[in-house]
Amino acid sequence: MAQFFQIHPENPQPRLIRQAVEILRQGGLIAYPTDSAYALGCQIGDRMALDRIRAIRSLDKDHNFTLMCRDLSELATYAKVDNLMFRLIKKHVPGPFTFILEATSEVPRRLKHPKRKTIGMRVPDNKIALALLEELGEPIMSSTLLLPGEEVPLTDPYDIRQTLEHELELVIDGGFCGMEPTTVVDLTSGSPEIVRQGCGELSAP
Repeated sequence: MAQFFQIHPENPQPRLIRQAVEILRQGGLIAYPTDSAYALGCQIGDRMALDRIRAIRSLDKDHNFTLMCRDLSELATYAKVDNLMFRLIKKHVPGPFTFILEATSEVPRRLKHPKRKTIGMRVPDNKIALALLEELGEPIMSSTLLLPGEEVPLTDPYDIRQTLEHELELVIDGGFCGMEPTTVVDLTSGSPEIVRQGCGELSAP
């Protein structure tokens, strides 16, 4: 049964952040707030947790997973970014955007799109998410908490706990953080292509 932490959205309690990160390090799967709805998260190299996310969301092998990063320097470790891409991304982060980029060798193969070798990257504008990332010291492998057959993500942490209490190790209650997922922008073709319009409004670099 999932643990349930109530973490302050503006002043996250360090003790609870450390406990949440320890759950991640031990192979746990968590639900946590971002700046665009709640997300499922696990450690990058945790294959079992990744398979559990696939099962919860009924995802196929072509799904683009996302690495939640704490800043732009971390993003550049896991994705290939030229100067034009960097300027565009810098203008929109932190914020509710996921950028599809060519993955570097630092990204485990099972996280990449099987044919395109891409990965989603984003830097959230949410203090709880950023505190988790800072404590963990690496990106969190993430996926929007959107259940099969639903059009909007789960937004109430109490509903999340009731629905997924046997599927997760931890649900973090960080308050309401919106109902729309991120805007997904594909940058692999040289010019930005909006794959999904979410709560972020893309502007020119």
